[in-house]
Amino acid sequence: MPPPTVLSIPQATTVSVPANSSVWDRVSTWVSENKAVVYTIAGVAVVVTGAGAVYYIRNSGSQGSKDGSLKLSKKERRKRKQAEKEADVEKAVSADQNPAAGQSQTPPVASPSRPRTAAVEIPDEILELDEKALLELSELARKEYAPKLKEAGNKAYGAKDFPKAIELYSKAIICKPDPVYYSNRAACYNALNGWDKVIEDTTAAIQLDPEYIKALNRRANAYDHMGKYSEALVDFTASCIIDGFRNEQSAQAVERLLKKYAESRAKEILETKPPKLPSSTFVSNYLQSFRLKPRPAGLEDSVELSEESGKGQLQLGLRSLESKTGAAFEQAAAAFDRALELGDLGDCAPYAYNMRGTFRCLMGKHEEALADLSKSIELDPTMTQSYIKRASMNLELGAPDVAEDDFKKAMDQNPEDPDIYYHRAQLQFIKGEFADAAKDYQKSIDLDRDFIFSHIQLGVTQYKMGSIASSMATFRRCMKNFDKTPDVYNYYGELLVDQNKFQEAIEKFDTAIELEKQTKPMSMNVLPLINKSIALFQWKQDFKEAEKLCDAALIIDPECDIAVATMAQLLLQQGKVTEALKYFERAAELARTEGELVNALSYAEATRTQIQVQEKYPQLASKLAGMSGGGMVR
Repeated sequence: MPPPTVLSIPQATTVSVPANSSVWDRVSTWVSENKAVVYTIAGVAVVVTGAGAVYYIRNSGSQGSKDGSLKLSKKERRKRKQAEKEADVEKAVSADQNPAAGQSQTPPVASPSRPRTAAVEIPDEILELDEKALLELSELARKEYAPKLKEAGNKAYGAKDFPKAIELYSKAIICKPDPVYYSNRAACYNALNGWDKVIEDTTAAIQLDPEYIKALNRRANAYDHMGKYSEALVDFTASCIIDGFRNEQSAQAVERLLKKYAESRAKEILETKPPKLPSSTFVSNYLQSFRLKPRPAGLEDSVELSEESGKGQLQLGLRSLESKTGAAFEQAAAAFDRALELGDLGDCAPYAYNMRGTFRCLMGKHEEALADLSKSIELDPTMTQSYIKRASMNLELGAPDVAEDDFKKAMDQNPEDPDIYYHRAQLQFIKGEFADAAKDYQKSIDLDRDFIFSHIQLGVTQYKMGSIASSMATFRRCMKNFDKTPDVYNYYGELLVDQNKFQEAIEKFDTAIELEKQTKPMSMNVLPLINKSIALFQWKQDFKEAEKLCDAALIIDPECDIAVATMAQLLLQQGKVTEALKYFERAAELARTEGELVNALSYAEATRTQIQVQEKYPQLASKLAGMSGGGMVR
């Protein structure tokens, strides 16, 4: 996979995220805490920016939770999630037992079971009154009877006699249309799974009291049960804003619903989404993570081959790769497909399967890609690059043990191949085994000192280990020995940003940009532009220049997911929610894997929800603005 991208946050905290992580994991490490309120729970950060914008950021990390606790097994996580969800629902739909604290107290809710007779102490004359009789009472009498009927309803509810509780709450509502009474009756319908009735009663309660948190939570829960996730998100988000993000259950419900919505939507999208290559920046970075090797004999440009032959198409594909543009990569992918269709490749067949598998992997066609790489190995077991690429694929698909086995097989074939050590180090880096990763990067350098990315990765790994002086020395040697290579200055600049050395970092990004223009005018890597944009935002809050740099990156590479994600975050930081939504939706279109798509859809839906909340509850916009300047909310 490509070398890691290191994105920093304002504090002098080391943040190094491998480039084969989701783009959202990488961009999320950047989100500034400057001028923001951040409330972190259950792996999600709910951020209120200085412009009064809300968004949610998942915390990545495979070594455990932020508080240092061990990571639970999948089974344990499933059990805990289910328990938390059940607890959330119980708390969200519980009845109001105390009329004076109806919007803040959360008594436990009994789950539905066989009704028991309620010990209700209330004058018989009240119980016998029907709707008509109640309406004939004086207003003063109705006001006197209303709380008594409500208390009787509470007792019936506590006894799980839900029909009786509904009758009593209904009489209380006739006497006095109070939002608490509607909300309590909704709790009864909730216990009976009457979701339409829950929505009807909670809506009535909210009309009477637009900031009634408990009613919002109950309605959200009903929408959730009906599969109306967007509506549920709007209500839970409004509840969070009203409550200043103090209610963990509501915030957890938002995170859960975002995930549920995004996973459901992602599956729908992936069923019909046509395979497509990612941005030219991504493809270039992937291809250059392997050392350049001579073409197989007979495929050199000096050899004239018909494009109607398998070898001719293979030659055409390899020639196209040298242009490093989006169109050229598309042409190469088509040529490798055509080469194997035409056949008659002879000794070049293993290489053809290797290249077609490479591009199928980049297009997200993982099963077909794995089959091609396995076929390449079957035809030529000595082709170590096919083992390495298959290992990289399995690593991306979350199967590190399978990837490790492929590295062993590659080493059995050729223990002197430096690419094996470079890519195995990537596996160790992602697993957090930095000392082992550093050894493998060094071994890769010992076998081939001319491959720049082994040096860069070694420097990044040293930095991650806390050996800052060693890391800086590694990068200074790189700048001396590879002074015309833009990647050195780009990655060194990222480490400088992480140390808050913004002026020096921007100088390095500028050098990288100029070298990109000089060495690759037609296929410029846009990462230095994006990194400079992020640095200017963090350093000077210079949104105008930051946006300008992102725009430039997108002109050069319109498919660059990192540029799209960064622009979305910049717009959101300024409160330009509607504009940010367009970029989040674009990011979803560019997502390669299901994980990336789920994250992008989560951001988009969270942003869309905020727009809907502000349209539906305009009074909450000022509340958001007031919260944004107040520091950490707990």
